[in-house]
Amino acid sequence: MKNTRAFFVIIPLTVLTAISVLGQGRNPTMAGQRNDAEREALYAQFSENKKIPLPDRQRLAYYAARDYLKRFNEVADPYISEMRKFVNAYEKVIKNFNVYSFYADKKYMKAFETGRQVLHNEPQNFYVLSTLAEAGFDNTQAGDNSLNTETLDYTRRALDLLADDRLTSTDPFITKEVARGVLNFILGWYLRPQSPIEATSALTIAAQADSIYKTNPLTYNLLGAAILKGEYAKVSAEYNEKFGNKPPSPEQKAMLGQIMKLGERAIDAYARAVALSTKPEEQDGRSKLLVQLTNLYKSFHDGSDAGLTELIAGVLSKPMP
Repeated sequence: MKNTRAFFVIIPLTVLTAISVLGQGRNPTMAGQRNDAEREALYAQFSENKKIPLPDRQRLAYYAARDYLKRFNEVADPYISEMRKFVNAYEKVIKNFNVYSFYADKKYMKAFETGRQVLHNEPQNFYVLSTLAEAGFDNTQAGDNSLNTETLDYTRRALDLLADDRLTSTDPFITKEVARGVLNFILGWYLRPQSPIEATSALTIAAQADSIYKTNPLTYNLLGAAILKGEYAKVSAEYNEKFGNKPPSPEQKAMLGQIMKLGERAIDAYARAVALSTKPEEQDGRSKLLVQLTNLYKSFHDGSDAGLTELIAGVLSKPMP
């Protein structure tokens, strides 16, 4: 789930040659001229490096701008606004990069420590929220559940921002669709135990969005289980309570039809999981999933598996129900 980023080493800016003034009676005109010359030289370093979109050159532009602001931070200075804007933008990028760097190195705790500091001042930093969502998910897959609650919170917050039209950048994701797919998969993963109905909604979005999870068999395996554990179980319990020992009625038939549709949705999801399990390392899981799918299919087709093979063969060419 990582996006490749180039790692670069910080190189200090060449220190400007200091011109010392000896004695008490220096010429104020000469000092002002020297001040203007240093101002222009520092701005030239900033301007020339800023033009070149390479990490090292952008860093040099940042150092030049930062030094300029420290030495010549005057309201009337025509360069101040430009430099302050660049410094603020650069520092935000560096903060984001540091969080990502820890994530890429699988130092998930450090990523969260750094990310918390950023979010304290920038609670709507989509880049950091999304990176921590991915880092927390990978941390869970590594067997550590200590960050689960925090990860779920960051995932929800990132999705809220993604739904806001004011979001100007979807970094670290290439597109908004990719972001929707990844974040909804993570959300669905964490919601399965306590809220399978909400997990069903999130996993359905993940299955339909244009991301790696659209063709991942795990998405559909989890979706099928969430449907059965969530809405299917809920409606079935209501059906048994209302119509368990009563004769058929229009209301009973309508609810039975609802149950059948939910069952077909679960079957469709499991069939997609089986159809997408094509890698050699997935074959053991595919065999187990096929047994589960076959039993479920039979329970909705009078104990017969007729048509199941054809369903699996053609399910990926059809839209999800």
